Amino acid sequence: MMKAKKSFGQHFLNKESIAKEIAESLSLISLYSSIVEVGPGKGVLTKYLMEYKTHQLKVIEADRDMVEYLVEHYTNLIPHIIAEDFLKVNLSDYFQDQYAIIGNFPYNISTQIVFKMLENKEFIPELVGMFQKEVAERIVSKPNCKTYGILSVLVQAFYETEYLFTVSPENFNPPPKVQSAVIRLRRKQDFKNLGCDEKRLKTVVKAAFGMRRKMLRNTMKQFINKNIFIGDALFEKRPENLSVEEFIHLTNLTFKYPSS
Repeated sequence: MMKAKKSFGQHFLNKESIAKEIAESLSLISLYSSIVEVGPGKGVLTKYLMEYKTHQLKVIEADRDMVEYLVEHYTNLIPHIIAEDFLKVNLSDYFQDQYAIIGNFPYNISTQIVFKMLENKEFIPELVGMFQKEVAERIVSKPNCKTYGILSVLVQAFYETEYLFTVSPENFNPPPKVQSAVIRLRRKQDFKNLGCDEKRLKTVVKAAFGMRRKMLRNTMKQFINKNIFIGDALFEKRPENLSVEEFIHLTNLTFKYPSS
C-alpha cells in the first residue's frame, strides 16, 4: 500500500465527492486550453480532471513513487506526466498558451505555489487549490482583518479571490492536524494595469507588514520624505487597514517623494 511521505507534505484526499467538487470548481475554462495539476499523488482528483476532454491535462509530480503509481493506473496520462518539482519547473518549457493550476497542494509548499503563479500570471487566468485553512484565509482575507497581510495584498492586486469550502481532516489519509480549505483565484481582466511598479509594490507591502502594528507614518519614514505625511490620513493607518488600491497609491508616493 502506498503511504504518504512527510518529506513531500503528502495527505491523500480519500473522499471522491470532494475531489469531484474541486475539479468542477474551474470556472474560466474558455480562457485556457490546458490544465495543470500540482501534486496529483494517487490521482483521486486527476480522474475527474481527465473529464475535461477539450483541455490538455498535465500533472506535475516530484515523488517518483507517485509517478510510478500514476503510470501503472492511468496509462492514458503517461505522455502528460511531468516528473519534476513544481517549484523548479520552467513552466514556459511546457506551456506557451493560457493554462489553469489546480491541486490538493502539499501544504509545505502551498504558499510558494501561489507566488509562482504570480510570477507566471500572464499565462494563468485561474487557480483552484486545497490549502491549509489558515493559509487559505490569509489569501482571501480583506482589509481590517487579522489574517490580512502580504500574501493577501499581492494576490489580490491581480486576482479575485473566493473561499469555496472547508475540508475536515478525516477526508485525508493520513489526516492532517489542521483544517483544510479550497479556494479559487480568478485573474482580473485589467491585471496588466496595476497602477504602479510591481517590484516597488512588493517592497512597500513587505516593509509595511514588517511592522504591522505601527502606523504608516512610522513604518514608511525610511522611504518617504516626512513632509508628505502632513495632512494625509493614509499615514495614520496601519497596514492591515489599507486596501490594495491604497497600497498602490502608497507605492507611488513612496517613489515619487523619496526620503533624502
